[in-house]
Formats: sequence, C-alpha cells, structure tokens
Amino acid sequence: MKNSLCIVGLLLYAGSALGQNDIYAGDAFRYSEVTQTGTARMRALGGNHASLGGDASSVFGNPAGLGFYNRSELSLSPSLNLVNTEARYLNQTSSNTKGNPNIVQFGLVLAGNRQSENRRWQRTALGITYNRQNSFANLFSFQGRNSNNSIVDSYVEDANSRNLTGAQMDQQYFPAPDNQANFASAAAYQLYLIDPVTNPANPNQTTYNRFDESPLYPNNQRYLPTDQRNTFSSSGATSQWTIAYAGNLDNKLYVGGSIALTRIRYDFDNDYRESLVGGQIYRSVGQTDNFSATGNGINLSLGLIYKLDPSFQIGVSATTPTFYSVKETFNSSVFTDAVNIPRVDENGQTVYFTPDNQRIDVVPNNFEYSITSPFRASAGATYFLGASKIGFITASVDYVGYQGMRASTDMYNNVQDNNEFKSDVKQSVQSTYNNAVNFRVGAEVRAGFLRFRGGVAYLPDPYKQAYRDIDRDKLLVSAGVGVRNDRFFTDLSGTYNTFKTVYSPYSQSPSAQINNQVTNVTLSAGVFF
Repeated sequence: MKNSLCIVGLLLYAGSALGQNDIYAGDAFRYSEVTQTGTARMRALGGNHASLGGDASSVFGNPAGLGFYNRSELSLSPSLNLVNTEARYLNQTSSNTKGNPNIVQFGLVLAGNRQSENRRWQRTALGITYNRQNSFANLFSFQGRNSNNSIVDSYVEDANSRNLTGAQMDQQYFPAPDNQANFASAAAYQLYLIDPVTNPANPNQTTYNRFDESPLYPNNQRYLPTDQRNTFSSSGATSQWTIAYAGNLDNKLYVGGSIALTRIRYDFDNDYRESLVGGQIYRSVGQTDNFSATGNGINLSLGLIYKLDPSFQIGVSATTPTFYSVKETFNSSVFTDAVNIPRVDENGQTVYFTPDNQRIDVVPNNFEYSITSPFRASAGATYFLGASKIGFITASVDYVGYQGMRASTDMYNNVQDNNEFKSDVKQSVQSTYNNAVNFRVGAEVRAGFLRFRGGVAYLPDPYKQAYRDIDRDKLLVSAGVGVRNDRFFTDLSGTYNTFKTVYSPYSQSPSAQINNQVTNVTLSAGVFF
C-alpha cells in the first residue's frame, strides 16, 4: 500500500494532504478519465462517436456504427503527444516539455455480404481494434525558497501521529544488509532529522521535534529558509482490445455490441530535494519516490443508431463499468547531507559528528486491489448536409458516473479491515467526485476526395469542491484533414488540450499550480478490401 506521507502530491487534481483511502479513490479516477480517443478522423471531430458510423473507432465508441460498413477495412494510427507544463511555486515559474510517440489505434473490420432484399437484416460486420484511451505521460518541475516549513516537518507530523517511543522507532529500522525502515519518518529518525523528547512525568509519552531545533545545538536552525526543488516524471496509459459485432435492420436501425479487455500501466518517479540556506547541522535533505502499477480489466458495450430520415440520425451507447485487478509497487528513499550532528559524550560535553549513513530506503509497499470504473453512456445526433455529399454536423453528450467508482482488496489479515477499506474508499469517492456530463461537437466538409474537419469538446470539473481559484475544466479544440477514395484513406488530426492541476510535495507544503498544455497529432491510414 502506498505511503500516505510520501504520496501527498501524486493526486494532481486535489492539491491537499489526503488520507490513504482518498488516494485509492484518486487512483480509480485517474484510470477512468477519458478525454479523446479513436482514429484521426474521430479525434478531429471532437471525439464524437455516438451517432456516426463507418469508422473503426465505432468498435469501442458505439459498436452500432459497424453496421454501416459495406466493405472490409484495415487501419493504423500512430500518434505523438507533446506535453508542455508550466509550474508556479513560491513565486517562481518553471517550464518543461515531454514528447510521447505511440500507436493509439489499430483496427480490422470484416464486413459481411449483403443479404437478400427480402430479409430485413441487410448487413453485419465484425470489428477487432486496439485503442489507447488515456496517456499518463507527464513531466513538470518547480522550485522556490520556503521560509515557513520543510519536508522534515512532515516527518515530525507523521512520527507524532504514530505515538512511538524512540526505542520503538528504532525497531522500525533494519540495518545491514537491508538498510531499510518501515516508513519514511522512521528513516528520518535514523538520519537524525527528527529527535524524540520524552515527557518526564510520563516516560511512555514521546513527542518528536526537528533535530535542528534540539537544545543541544546553541543556534536554532529551525527557521532557516530552504531552497526546494521537485521533479516529477510519469509514463504509461490505459488501453484496450475490443471485439464488436453489429448489423442493420432495413438500413434504418443499427445495433451492435462489444466486449473489451483493458490494460493499465502507470509509472512515475518523483525527486524532491531541499537545501538549508546557512544550515550547520545538515545542509540538505530529500526524498525519492518510485511507483509502478499494472492492471487488467473487462467491460461490455451496447449501441444503437437510428436513421430518422436520410439526412438525420441519432445514436446512443452504454458501457458497463470496467472491472480492474491492479498490482502496484511503491519504493521510497530518504536522504540527507548531515555534517554537524550534536550529541552528549560520556563527560557530559556536547560533541559533533558526521554520520556515515546518509540514505535509508523505505521497505517497498506491494499492494493488490480491484477497481470498478464508472458507468458511461453517450447520446448524439448527426445531420448530413446535401444528402451527405457536402458534409455533416455532429454533436454528443457523454455521461460518466464517477460516483460509482469503487475499490476493494483482500490484502488485509481480516475481513473487517478489507470491508473497511472498501467502505472508506466508497465514502471518499462520493464526497470528492460528481457525476459528469461532457459535451462534444464536430463538423466535416467534403470537397471531392478531400475532407476538412473540426471539433470542440468540453469536460467540466468533476470535483465537488473547488480548489482556490483554479479552473479544472478541460477544453479540447481539434481540427483535421483527410483524403479518401475507393481503395484507401489517410487522415491527419491535431488536438489542443489545456487544463490546470496542483501538486504538493509533502504535507504542510505550499502547492504548485501547474498549467498543462497537451498537443496531440494523429495520423490514420487504412485500406479497403
């Protein structure tokens, strides 16, 4: 299970110190959020899937759209995500850029032969696709001078919450050959960053302070400013393989269903360091965190598209929650540059020494749990201009039931603890997130074999509570061009996505505000056969 002290900042949308189960509610949200998916054609149209057909994206968008196919197709979509971040922390601004090339879509659609005119079911089609739903690639860094607190204060806070004596804290450390501690504040204790103070009236009552404010040291270093720097880098994605089958009734009603096998991979590295300005006991302190999660899941979808007349059609689709099984590993290390640690010798004199051990690893946390993602539903309409020879306008709304997210585990030693974990995560989800309705609109104009497209998607902030004055809504603007004839097609799209997040490197720390700008360029190419 993740160390809640070290993971404070990793819920990039929350921006405040969170409990353990809030973190797993945040994991469920991270793995469930979908902004834009599909081929370049669908991305250029704003991600509208509900009422359009004849595209490989229909397999996972609205499987009823497969019923429009009258010939088979093979397609592939390479893509480039360019992530630009600007982080503001303690009145300083830092910028970073990260590129992430990948394959976002592969599709094979096998169209069936047209049936006899006497039969109401005209055509069927089978589709198999790979789709990359969400990218976790990110990079940001920030720095600034903090005169109010330090990461050491968070170690003090954690140690005091555990109510352990100094001897009990020693038992949480495992020296050679492991050089590991059970939690970060136990490592901080061994590194002389925090110091126990025993209540003379109650020897079993121990409180912890920062070592640099120890009475053994004549010059209190507690309020020295610190130059802080944090770098965060992540990678991974959610993706799925989907198989769908669809047919059309009287060339008016299109019906389809699908089953999808999903995959989670998420990794991050976080490096936090701070230097004390004028520090005489220790000059710097820091912590590195490494996290890796993998998971597999399954979901089902059902869709309908109905032609009211040749120029106007409507569509609906619904996707069950995805049921994931997730395994994660969290590693952490605390380190310091200690140069002048005070202690009392056998003669009662204060002497100073430099410890040999200046880095201690935290025992890796391995945890397994299950996630239930939100139920999703979409509804949309498409109007064709000039009997589809000129182009079309399409729009859709997506419902995402974030309050239905759940997490459970059987990793604890008794049933009650496992049930409490499930109940606490449910409560955290329902107190943190709203169900969301996303809006999408797009249009295509045709000129011979050329296609010109544009789209907009608006994804409102799903959090119940606003964080300061930060607007966490997401706005995606997209455009594209395509070439299509009887043998092949090529489409190119570009999508610009901007949103804001916050990050706190430790409890009590100021929050960095991060402006995120994500540009996606996707090229789709396919052949008909």
